[in-house]
Amino acid sequence: MGTQLGNAGLMLINTLIGIYLFILMLRFLLQASGADYYNPMSQSVVKITQPVVQPFQRFLGPVAGRFDLATLAAGAVLKILSIIAIFMIIGVGIPPLGGVLIAGVAALLGAILKIYFFALIVMIILSWVAPNASHPGALLVMQLVEPIMAPVRRVIPPLGMIDLSPIVVFIGINLLDGLVVGALIRAAGISGRLVGL
Repeated sequence: MGTQLGNAGLMLINTLIGIYLFILMLRFLLQASGADYYNPMSQSVVKITQPVVQPFQRFLGPVAGRFDLATLAAGAVLKILSIIAIFMIIGVGIPPLGGVLIAGVAALLGAILKIYFFALIVMIILSWVAPNASHPGALLVMQLVEPIMAPVRRVIPPLGMIDLSPIVVFIGINLLDGLVVGALIRAAGISGRLVGL
C-alpha cells in the first residue's frame, strides 16, 4: 500500500511539473513563432510563467530576437531539479550529472514536440469546424504552427481542398520524438518514466 501511495505521489509531482514545463515551453514557442504578445491567451501564459522566468531574465537579460533564452533556461533548470528531487525521494541518491542534463534537454525537446503535436490537431479540427475563427485561442494556434507548416506547404501544396502538409509534419514530429528524444533518454541512462516522457 505504501509503495503504491508513493508511486501515486511521484506520478502527481511529475505530472504537475510536466504541465508547468509544457506552459513554459509554450511561452518559448509563442515568442519564437512571433505570436501576438497582446493576445489574452499569450498574456495568461506570460503571467503564469513570469515568477519562474523573471530571475533568469535578470541573469540572461531581456529577450534577444525571437528566442527567449531565459524561458528555456528556466524550463531546463526546473526539469533538472525535478529529476534530482525525484531520485532523492525514491532513495536512489543523486544521479550522474551528465545523465540528468541530457534527460533535461530530452524533456524540453519532448515538451516542444508535444505542443506542436497538439497544436496541429487543434489546427486541423479548427480548419474543418471553423476555418475563419477569430477566437484568440484559434488565432494563437494558427500563429504557433504556421512557422513549421509554411516550409512544408511550399514543398507540398494543397490538392484542392485537401492539405497534406499536416501529415508530413506529424511524421516529422514522430520521427524526432522517437529518434532524437528516445536516443537522448537512452544516452542519459535514466528511465523515461522518471523524466516524465
